[in-house]
Formats: sequence, C-alpha cells, structure tokens
Amino acid sequence: MADHAAPQHDYHLVNPSPWPLVASIAATVMMFGAVAWMKGLFGLPEGTSWLFFAGLAGVLYSMVGWWGDVIKESRQGDHTPVVSIGLRYGMVMFIASEVMFFAAFFWMFFEMALWNEHRVLSNIEEVRTAWAHWPPMGVETLDPWHLPFLNTVTLLLSGTTVTWAHHALQQGDRKSAKLGLALTIVLGVFFTAVQVYEYNHIIHENLFFSDEAMNSGLYGSIFFMATGFHGFHVLVGSIFLAVCLLRLMAGQFTPQKHFGFEAAAWYWHFVDVVWLFLFAFIYVAFAGAGHG
Repeated sequence: MADHAAPQHDYHLVNPSPWPLVASIAATVMMFGAVAWMKGLFGLPEGTSWLFFAGLAGVLYSMVGWWGDVIKESRQGDHTPVVSIGLRYGMVMFIASEVMFFAAFFWMFFEMALWNEHRVLSNIEEVRTAWAHWPPMGVETLDPWHLPFLNTVTLLLSGTTVTWAHHALQQGDRKSAKLGLALTIVLGVFFTAVQVYEYNHIIHENLFFSDEAMNSGLYGSIFFMATGFHGFHVLVGSIFLAVCLLRLMAGQFTPQKHFGFEAAAWYWHFVDVVWLFLFAFIYVAFAGAGHG
C-alpha cells in the first residue's frame, strides 16, 4: 500500500503552505503603511511609520519561513533533477523581469538625455527654458572617476571573488569557497557604504536640486531611482550571499548540489552588469560637465 501511495513521477507537489497568504497580507500592510507614512491614510497623520514597519516585519518573517521550507525540501531530497531544472528556469525568469525594471529606468533617462532639444521647439517659454540644457541648469553632476569608479572596481572585484567561491565549491575546496564568499559579502557591504556616503554628499551639498530650472529635479529623480534601485539589489544580494555562507558553513552545500549558491551567484553577476551600464551612461556618457 505504501509503495502504491508513493509518487510515481519526478515532480514535487508542494504541501499546503500559509506563506503565500501571509506574505500577501504583510506586503499589503507594508504598502498601505508606506502611503500613511508619506501622505497619511485611514485617519493616520502623515509621518506615521509604525504600520509600514509592521508590514515589513511580516514580509521578512514570511521570507524566512517560506525560504526555510524550500531549504528543508531540498535537504529531504524533494528537489529532483526535474525540479532543479524548474528552479533554474524560475531564477532565469526572475532575473529577466528585473532586467525589464532597469530597462524602464534607462528608457526614462535616455528619453530626457537624448531628446531634450526637441522640447526647446515648444511654444511655451517655460518649457523651452527648462529643457535648454542637459543636465538642467543648476545641476552639478558627480565626478564619475571618484566614488562611482571606486564602486565600479568594487563590484567587478566582487564578481571575481564570487566566481572563485563557486568554482572552489565545485572542486570540493570548501575553505576557499568560504573565503571567496566572505570577501564577496564584504565588498558588497563596502559598495553600499560608499553609495550611502555619495547620497549624503549629494543631498547635503544640494547638487541635483535647484530653483534655477523648473525641471532640475527630474535629473535627481531618475538618478536616485536608477542607482537607488540598483543599490537595493546590492543589499538584497549581500543578504542572499550571507545566507549561502551560513549554509556553506553548516555543510549544506556539496559540489554536486548547491543551486542556492548558484542562484545567488547569478543574481550577483546580474547586479554587476547592471552597474556597468549605470556607470557608463548615467555617470559618464550623459552627465556632461554639469551646470553650477
């Protein structure tokens, strides 16, 4: 009877799980909390932050529980070769969706940087004045060969260390894998620290926002959106790799079975490549000399 009840296929049928529902509720609370924090909502005054952080705590709790269950499934042998292929396809599709996010941000930046002169033909004087220069008058752009270049070198180096760690694990050299992974995490944290310092400099020196041009804030908005969204990905990737390091230290990865680490490495390489485009276009190609 037991043999008859056993699965006769290589697929894994997931047991009923509360995490999709819990995560959805928590994400909804977090988004409502964000609105309440910024604008006020449901009788809550602007600046009320507790609802947002309550939702964020629920999201983080769901992530830990849900991904913890996935790890348990892997260790129980539920991730057969067929399931592993599905996981790989899923990670590829996830990264492809992230590419679309950044494509939208680049589209906005290029639309402003390449075709701003067309708006000079407008019959409205304010529009002609606002788009007469790119970057707009009053915007002082950053020196790309200072902090941005430092972060570029940092991410490129982190790409080599995570690759080193991956190949070391494939060869069964766990000591080198741990060292390479730890160095990658340190470099990711360093990148984040440099970006925080850079943002602090921009805000306190008021480099991007000026009353001299009506659209000077557009440059700052797309800059912070594109680079900040990438910075968030670096933070997520650093956490992803840190979890992999803990699992590696616990002996959960083997040379033959380590897709969690492989997925983290794919994600990190994606973050590296996106930054190269950000550095080349937003910092270097279209920044110009700026207008003080």
